Amino acid sequence: MQARTFTETGRRAQIVTAAIEVIAEVGYAKASFSRIAKHAGLSSTGMISYHFAGKDDLFSACVAEIEQVTGAFMQPRVDAAQGHVAQLRAYVESNVALVGVHPAPVRALIDMIRNAAAQSPAVSGRLTVFEEHFRAGQAAGAFRPFDARAVALALTAGLDAVVATAAADVPEPAELTRLGRELADLFVRATAPDPDGTSA
Repeated sequence: MQARTFTETGRRAQIVTAAIEVIAEVGYAKASFSRIAKHAGLSSTGMISYHFAGKDDLFSACVAEIEQVTGAFMQPRVDAAQGHVAQLRAYVESNVALVGVHPAPVRALIDMIRNAAAQSPAVSGRLTVFEEHFRAGQAAGAFRPFDARAVALALTAGLDAVVATAAADVPEPAELTRLGRELADLFVRATAPDPDGTSA
């Protein structure tokens, strides 16, 4: 197998970036190869077809790129947090803050998932990640007893709603910070151990 040249790798990246921006602007349904080629400054759609087997292949590459961008922004913040509660807060706050830094990728991913145009392993796997995090935190005494799956479902649904609303009309950074803090506060309070040490 021949490795891709730097030029080919650069062209693929250019097409993926253009596709993400087009999807963010007009939506998945209207993100045709012709629109993407024009946005990327390509003379025809042939270059897209050369690099990608079809629309599904291109959009899978878009999801992979978005997940990389998302991970690069959020993961260091989560890793820097000490303890289960701090990590929960860091995840929520950084996910909301992500909208202000990378609005186009966030909008594109939301639209692709809504239209069943692509599957995001990171997004679909969050429920399990949150559930395991809550269980580990309960075992460590950081969270009170509750149904970990039910609360994980509530967290993902609430977080998705806030992120989708913010991505539709990106607020100022200070407002995003406030929204992230409010949502994190809500779940930190809801999962905190009872002061008297008894379960609810």
